[in-house]
Amino acid sequence: MNYAWVNKLLNRLMLALWVVGMVLGIGAAHASSALTPAACPPILNHSFDRLQDEKPQSLCQYAGKVVLVVNTASFCGFTSQYKGLEALNTQYKNQGLVVLGFPSNDFSQESGSNKQIADFCDSTFGVKFPMFTKTQVTGDGAVPLFKQLTAQTGQKPRWNFHKYLIGRDGKVIDQYSSMTGPDSKSLLGAIDKALKAKP
Repeated sequence: MNYAWVNKLLNRLMLALWVVGMVLGIGAAHASSALTPAACPPILNHSFDRLQDEKPQSLCQYAGKVVLVVNTASFCGFTSQYKGLEALNTQYKNQGLVVLGFPSNDFSQESGSNKQIADFCDSTFGVKFPMFTKTQVTGDGAVPLFKQLTAQTGQKPRWNFHKYLIGRDGKVIDQYSSMTGPDSKSLLGAIDKALKAKP
């Protein structure tokens, strides 16, 4: 047997396999980069515990969406806004909107435990949009997310159900007081415009 010929053939096969591997590797890299989610903007680069089970959740999962951040409370004159917020989230979620609720006792109207808050939201208003554990939203102890929202809009939450609208690009669009309900024309108009914008 001509071993030199066999070695030459094996060397060519090894070279061909290496080339194929490189091509497939590059292809895989391109494919994985195409599947990589949008880069997480600083405003969403935070993690909070989910209200229902206190498991950590990264807000980066909402990158590329229109996000409405709301500080909530169970015993407030505006608590009925939960119903409108849930309707808003249901109506627009397939278009890219997500409502994020942050229960807070900053205004002394959310004294319950996380479980009590979760049970109340579910049984009273059927809340399904993402909710997180009790959060400080004002003052020196405010969580970084709300400090950023305050800095970028010049307005901290003045009461429960203050709202901040974040665009698909991760930039804060505007803030709305508690008096602006989920069915407000100004808020709905801003959401509609934000949903149509490209990230």
